[in-house]
Amino acid sequence: MRLLCIVVLVILSVFEIGPIPITPIFLIYIVLSRPAWFYDLVIKVYKKN
Repeated sequence: MRLLCIVVLVILSVFEIGPIPITPIFLIYIVLSRPAWFYDLVIKVYKKN
């Protein structure tokens, strides 16, 4: 799961080269809507084995 998160962040970083800031728009969406999938993702990433 952590590897998937890193890959997504790298892809977003590559798209940041263009004129439209993708990551801040995506983060504003997450902060404003607080989707359930993001909470589940955080729980999976920080879950103790």
